[in-house]
Amino acid sequence: MNSLFDSIRKIGFRRGPDRILGGIAGGLAEVTGINVWIMRLIVLASFLLPVLGIGAYLVAWILAPWQDNSIPLQQAFGGRSIQ
Repeated sequence: MNSLFDSIRKIGFRRGPDRILGGIAGGLAEVTGINVWIMRLIVLASFLLPVLGIGAYLVAWILAPWQDNSIPLQQAFGGRSIQ
């Protein structure tokens, strides 16, 4: 399972340092070059979709690495390999 986390890190997406809640909108803004406040509005608008918006945000929040490359799901398992 560590290969999954390593492949997530190779994507290059990181939670943005300019964050309010989870940093997902900040990271998306950094990757796409869109203003962070516009991206936050887009993310908030996606929450209007019943399951997709909030569900996608939660998955991204669990799997997106912080600026130091640590991943919350991997930390929940103590950083060890998951079988």
